[in-house]
Amino acid sequence: MARIFPILATQVTIFFILSFFTINLATGDDDTFVRSMDRKLLGVKKEKLSHFRLYWHDIVSGRNPSSIPVVQPVTNSSTFFGLISMIDNPLTLGPKLSSKMVGKAQGFYSSASQEGVGLLMTMNFAFMEGKYNGSTITILGRNPVFAEVREMPVVGGSGLFRFARGYVQARTQWLDNKTGDAIIRYDCYVMHY
Repeated sequence: MARIFPILATQVTIFFILSFFTINLATGDDDTFVRSMDRKLLGVKKEKLSHFRLYWHDIVSGRNPSSIPVVQPVTNSSTFFGLISMIDNPLTLGPKLSSKMVGKAQGFYSSASQEGVGLLMTMNFAFMEGKYNGSTITILGRNPVFAEVREMPVVGGSGLFRFARGYVQARTQWLDNKTGDAIIRYDCYVMHY
């Protein structure tokens, strides 16, 4: 009897091990879809911090607006709650629209607050000039438009901004209360490789 127990225990252990591998193979469960990588394989070098100062031109008036409403706000809202506008806004080096354009802010903003004017900003800064041509940084965050300085996170990027993270600070440079056109200064602080 004493000799049967170790043999039986060994057979039961082998049975469970084989059953586990058989079930694993039959169901296709495989944890190898994730693996560690050497940073050098992706060309990831030393991380650096870059600062960009850009001017964002929100043109809602005229024959060729760069911002158009695609969903109208609810009718009884003083905060334009529910408004969604698509944007293809010029990004320039200076506050004048005639200054050098280095990219476009492409995405949308929506009025997401019922108690004050607060926008949800979802946009890419798509660069079209120089070293960063074809690269983007992605901004996603809340913009309380009447605050002097608004901070929103940089949540990613592409091209030379792969693995980007950081934040932007937005300051209203100029606002035409009659047309709604605005120029916003963006100071972008981006960690990237």
